[in-house]
Amino acid sequence: MLNADQWATIRGLITWLDTENGRSDLEVSLRLLKLTEEAGEAAQAWIGFMGQNPRKRETHSRPLPADVADELCDVIVTAAVALGTVVDDPESVFAAKLAKIANRVNV
Repeated sequence: MLNADQWATIRGLITWLDTENGRSDLEVSLRLLKLTEEAGEAAQAWIGFMGQNPRKRETHSRPLPADVADELCDVIVTAAVALGTVVDDPESVFAAKLAKIANRVNV
């Protein structure tokens, strides 16, 4: 879970993006689409690890390659930036959602 310092970094990234690109409906849409791109890169790294592509076979070996973890981190950061772009208090929204999921499975 992102702690307060991490959310400060996310807010800084959002401010930087807003300064560079603005926050038009198009820009918000592109931030949401970026999430799909990052998820695809995580999937691609996993597919390479599993050797699913018969043309390429296994492109990674155990232990789990760092690029899979790196791509998953990109997904998390991109999702947090997208969340902070569309809601005013992403920390609270995320905390409430995480609590709801945890309660559902008794964690």
